[in-house]
Amino acid sequence: MLTVALPKGSLLKDSIRLFQSVGLDFSALLEPGNRLLQITDPTQTAKALLVRNSDVPVYVEYGQAQLGVVGYDVLREKTPQVAQLLDLGFGQCRLSVAVKQTSPYRTALELPLYGRVASKFVQCAREYFESLDLPVEIVPLYGSVELGPITGMSEAIVDLVATGTTLRENGLIETDVLFESTARLIAHPLSYRLNADQLTNWVEQLQAQVQLQAKG
Repeated sequence: MLTVALPKGSLLKDSIRLFQSVGLDFSALLEPGNRLLQITDPTQTAKALLVRNSDVPVYVEYGQAQLGVVGYDVLREKTPQVAQLLDLGFGQCRLSVAVKQTSPYRTALELPLYGRVASKFVQCAREYFESLDLPVEIVPLYGSVELGPITGMSEAIVDLVATGTTLRENGLIETDVLFESTARLIAHPLSYRLNADQLTNWVEQLQAQVQLQAKG
């Protein structure tokens, strides 16, 4: 039976809609009060695991799921051993550097040497500032990263931005964009090569739907 790792949060509805378009119904995960973390499609041909976005590639890499939907930002940060198959086109956001509106800095290059940058994307932030040849201290934060500059703990943050509303409401502005991110379809490499559980067929159907939606 095909197993799909689906992400909790903002990507879930669009992920479920995509799989519905190829005949796999995991919509029970959206029902109010749902506490199930694993469900089987009514056709009994596939099951879905409901996991944190950052855990999707882990379940796929270790073979507990053959397919998964995850943000490109997670793949860049974690660099898991998975096959990246499709850009699904939804979940658009960007990983950006941001500072206080009252800050004198307007680009990342203006930040002070060995200044502090708060982020949960530690690897991505480190690689970016290394590419600028600007030594900074990356402060790992996994909650409200915006509080870093607000409290004075850091000069800047590196965080995901969708609309920018959260930044504006907290008196922050973007200065640099590291990369754009969307949801991606990933697969367990060996399962994909061996076409386990008719994986290639499902991927082709999903690809056709993604292309169809892009045209529409």
